Amino acid sequence: MPTPEPRDPSRVARQAQMRDQNLGVVLRGIVDAAEPLSRAQLAASEDLARATVSGLVDHLIEARLVRELDPTQTQRAGRPAVPLAPARATVAGVGMEVNVDYLGVRALDLAGDVLAEHVELDDLRGADAADVLDRLAALAEPVIEGLRSAGVRVAGTALALPGLVDRVTGPLRVAPNLGWRDVDVVGVVSAHPALHAFPPRVANEANLAARAEAHARRGSPSFAYVSGEVGIGGAIVLDGEIFPGRHGWSGEIGHIVVDAFRGPRASDGSLEALAGQDAMLRAAGLPSTAGLDVLLDALATGDPRATAAVAQAARALGVALASVANVVDVGEVVLGGTFGQLFDHVHDEVSARLDELVIFAPWSPLTVSPARAGQYPAMTGGALAALARVLADPAEWLRSQS
Repeated sequence: MPTPEPRDPSRVARQAQMRDQNLGVVLRGIVDAAEPLSRAQLAASEDLARATVSGLVDHLIEARLVRELDPTQTQRAGRPAVPLAPARATVAGVGMEVNVDYLGVRALDLAGDVLAEHVELDDLRGADAADVLDRLAALAEPVIEGLRSAGVRVAGTALALPGLVDRVTGPLRVAPNLGWRDVDVVGVVSAHPALHAFPPRVANEANLAARAEAHARRGSPSFAYVSGEVGIGGAIVLDGEIFPGRHGWSGEIGHIVVDAFRGPRASDGSLEALAGQDAMLRAAGLPSTAGLDVLLDALATGDPRATAAVAQAARALGVALASVANVVDVGEVVLGGTFGQLFDHVHDEVSARLDELVIFAPWSPLTVSPARAGQYPAMTGGALAALARVLADPAEWLRSQS
């Protein structure tokens, strides 16, 4: 009887690597699908053999990353198709955020369902960084412990901050509206027992909000995103991916100078100085503590000072966004945060300035649209960033859980 040839270890390794890669392709195909796909549809869309997809799907179901829905009858004769969907409440990403007037935590599963959420409203301008981060960790602790007690595996955490953050691990270089500078955010937060096992990735608030917006729009959208709160942030999304820049600092549109002669310093004419929430409230004759709802009420009654203040802010915003569009060549501007809530009051002026100032507008007019990602999008984006580890390499992540 002939002796069987020994297996080639390098070939076995390549096959295992290919299987791991295909496992990620299949999981991402199921999670990203606008409508649930059957195994056959998934195989066709990803250009994989049906038998290969079927085996990978079975593995993902066993790992509680994918679930089967009720069978549906197809137009063709034969067995009903079984649609596939992301599993619910089995794996969660935890998104956290510190902003000027709130801090919060939100947990999402692979299906996009919110499993837990806690938000505290507060004026955090000038607050001690360590104290605020301790409060954030205290908010996160019951969320993480509750998930784990319910049998939900925590994929990781991500933290959104309103300032310049060095990529992934920090530190936070500066958050002007909080008054923070050179803060080792990961070190402070990870010292808390609840987060020691889940040290956060850190990112700019607008970048994570833009990630949530890209997810809400599906496909591979390209747009300039504006995150208007007390400060003004922004992000550039190209083909569904955030363009971070060399350090992760791109998109700081609030610091674009719209009018260099507005005051003794050129920064007095920055977009944030002219169109931030505090600037609009002051121009409307309202205290900065009044909040956006008071401004919206004034606009609803036709108050002339409020109307003029928002129109001036919209003009400044349009001028700044025209500069962004001329540099990065996007076809859509998405207004989130404060500007999303003021969308009906700022749309026409922003669009007019884009039509006037963007050099390619006569051939390819820009669209101005409101954000779709809902309230606190940076927390959603943080949770999605945490889940991205699972989606990027589910095989490796599953091995880390064993």
